[in-house]
Amino acid sequence: MKEINLDVLRDAANRLLFDMSDEEYRTLLEEFGVLTRQMETIGRIEGLEGFEPMTFPFNCETDYLREDEPETPLAREEALRNAGSVQDNEIKLPKVVL
Repeated sequence: MKEINLDVLRDAANRLLFDMSDEEYRTLLEEFGVLTRQMETIGRIEGLEGFEPMTFPFNCETDYLREDEPETPLAREEALRNAGSVQDNEIKLPKVVL
């Protein structure tokens, strides 16, 4: 596992196109240290490999959702009927990148 240090954090921030102050980098590095120690502690629990990973700590029943059954898609004209602006049979959206 690659060691997490200030250079690694700065490189990751640079790749994600943002920057932080030196104090924020030091705080983040401390938080990574806490997380690393917690993962090491969890890794020492005996018998842990016998359990499946969970994405949510509680069983959630979703019997109130409808079954996802395929249906005939809308006709193009019907799908475009409520669009604010249409160009070449496609919904035209405002430009969001400068």
